[in-house]
Amino acid sequence: MENEKIVIRRAVACDLPAIMRIYDAARQFMRSQDNATQWSGGYPSAQLIESDILSGVCHVGCLDSVPHFVFALIGGEDPTYTAIEAGEWLNDDAYHTLHRLASDGFVSGVLDRCIEFCSSVSGNLRADTHACNAVMLAGLERNGFSRCGIIHVADGTPRIAFQRSVTPLRSAQCQK
Repeated sequence: MENEKIVIRRAVACDLPAIMRIYDAARQFMRSQDNATQWSGGYPSAQLIESDILSGVCHVGCLDSVPHFVFALIGGEDPTYTAIEAGEWLNDDAYHTLHRLASDGFVSGVLDRCIEFCSSVSGNLRADTHACNAVMLAGLERNGFSRCGIIHVADGTPRIAFQRSVTPLRSAQCQK
């Protein structure tokens, strides 16, 4: 399905049942890949996804108008990223964060398509994932993200933090 016409758009309220099915499929896939702890306890909840939709940060990737993947792209400072251990961010410039990427497995190249879309919005992207999420770890690195350190999510569990910045580097001040 390499030539399929995927349309990425903002999610709307009527997408919620399809989105929750995508998250169910993604949780099952993670469990099959020895990632038993990420997204446990029903995370992300329908209430969180409804909030993402209302905030305009939830996006779906559709084939023939049917959502097959979902993600949140959130601009501004992420409080979870304030403290980073065992490393540092590439820069402190304004950024967008990729959260809650999930696929139902029907469409190939989801992360690559998602990163392409996100990069059209921001040249400075951050993301994090669980140490057991081998698919996401490899995909972020394949797409030019650098491992920056460890952050802790709201429940206190660690995540590997990544950043990809294609913003121009600040030039050093010239001395006269």
